[in-house]
Amino acid sequence: MRVLFIGGTGIISTACTRLAAELGIDLTLLTRGRRAADLPSGVKTLTVDMADTASAARALGGAASFDAVVDWIAYTPADIERDLELFRGRTRQYIFISSASAYQKPASHYLITESTPLANPYWDYSRNKIACEERLMKAYREEGFPVTIVRPSLTYGETQITLAINSWTKSYTAVDRIRRGKKVIVPGDGSSLWVITHNTDFAKGLVGLLGNEQAIGHAFHITSDEVMSWDQFYRIVGEAAGAEPQLVHMPTDFIAACLPGELGGLAGDKAVSVVFDNTKIKRFVPGYCATMPFGRGVRQTLAWFDADPARKQIDAEANATWDKLIDAYETGTREAVRRFQA
Repeated sequence: MRVLFIGGTGIISTACTRLAAELGIDLTLLTRGRRAADLPSGVKTLTVDMADTASAARALGGAASFDAVVDWIAYTPADIERDLELFRGRTRQYIFISSASAYQKPASHYLITESTPLANPYWDYSRNKIACEERLMKAYREEGFPVTIVRPSLTYGETQITLAINSWTKSYTAVDRIRRGKKVIVPGDGSSLWVITHNTDFAKGLVGLLGNEQAIGHAFHITSDEVMSWDQFYRIVGEAAGAEPQLVHMPTDFIAACLPGELGGLAGDKAVSVVFDNTKIKRFVPGYCATMPFGRGVRQTLAWFDADPARKQIDAEANATWDKLIDAYETGTREAVRRFQA
C-alpha cells in the first residue's frame, strides 16, 4: 500500500509513521524539513512547503498517486481547497485529521459519539476544523472525493506531558513546578471527566483505517477508554514525578477573564467533561483497543525527560503568568472571605 503523510513528525503522527513502517507500508512524508525526526528505515521524504501549491504539485510529480493520503496539518478551508486540487483523482482515500474539540460545546449528552453535533462557539481552531469537514463532505457527496475524517482528542507521547493547563512547547514546565512544590492550576473543581490517549494507541486506529474503503464518507474519533477526572490525571503525574501536586482549583470564567487566550482551549475543550464512545472505530478496525494506561505512559514520558537534562526546558513566561494568576485568584478569595466575615 502506497501512503502519503502530509506532516508526519508531530506528537501524534510520529507514532503513526513508526507503526506504518513496522507494517511494511510504502510511506512517504511530505514535510517542510524544519523538525528533525528519527525516521524509521524505508520511510521516504519530500521537502516542500504546502503553502506553495505549485511547488507541492511539482514535488509530488504529475503521475504520482497514492492508496491513501493523510493530511496532519490542514487547519482551514483554504488548506482543504488546496488538497482537493492536488489529490482529486490521485488517491483512493484522503484522511483529514480534524479534532474532537469540534464536538458540541456545551455537550447535550455526556457520551460523545461520531453523531454528536459539531458546534464550538468558544474556539476558532475548532470552528475552522468544522468548516474543513463540511467542505470535504460536500466534495464527497457531489464528486465522490474519497474522504475519511478522524478526530483525535488530547494525545501525548514520549516527548509530551499533557495536562489541562501546561506549556505545549515546553511541557516539562508543569512537572518542574510539581517537583519544586509550586502550585499548579486545575480548571473548575477538578472533577470534570477527561480522556488522554497515548500516541501509540491512536496509531493503531489510524493505521487500521488506511486503505479501508468502507471508511470512505465516515468520521471517527480514536481515543482511550480510560476516563478520569483532572484531579486524578494531575495526581498521577505527581506520583510519577515523585511529588504531591499542589492543586489550585480555579473557575474557567476567572481564568478566561484574566487570560482571554485560554477561553477556547478550556471552555471549548478541556474544562468540559467528555466520555468518548469508541464503538465505531472498533467496528471498522477489528481488534482496536487502547492498551497504554496513563499511569504507565506518563512514567515513560518522564523517564525520557529525566534521561537528558537538556530536554527539561522551562517556559519562563508561562511560569510567570501562572504565578500572577494564582496570586490574583487567592488574593481575591481572601478579600471576598474578609468581606463576608466582616
